[in-house]
Amino acid sequence: MPVKTTRVLFVSKNNAARSILAEACLRQLGAQSFQVFSCGVPDRIADKPDSTTLATLATAGFKTTGLQPKDWTEFSRHGSKPMDIVISLDAETKSEHPSWPGQPETALWDYAPLDKRKGETHSERDIRTIQTLHSLRRRIELLVSLQQKVRSHADLRHDIRDMAHL
Repeated sequence: MPVKTTRVLFVSKNNAARSILAEACLRQLGAQSFQVFSCGVPDRIADKPDSTTLATLATAGFKTTGLQPKDWTEFSRHGSKPMDIVISLDAETKSEHPSWPGQPETALWDYAPLDKRKGETHSERDIRTIQTLHSLRRRIELLVSLQQKVRSHADLRHDIRDMAHL
């Protein structure tokens, strides 16, 4: 019997690109089994989602409604509804994570920042964003498939962490 709805939080530095890609992807691919959120480090949050990220999602057929950068305070404060899984998409900030309520399973799926690099063309940045979405989608499809077969969130622990090596 599959696990009931799984609450997943994706974390990246400013919650404008990587975690937004992951949130949109899992919301659509795992809509029946997952509640999905994303956040970033307080005081580093972007004002709005990255425009290249939103365009990439729309082109790939993902809904972008309701995607907004937010800091992790709303997910880490006392009384917050606990997550089942927290996936950091950024090794740089992993050590800064707060203590998450409910002691969720955690994993690191490290992706390079999608900020525009010095001397990079718009097309080159588009390609990096598409490649990141493709990689995230592959991992997320596996997560959705595995979640349908396990009996508890703890059963997913090693699989989620192993996905970092894909």
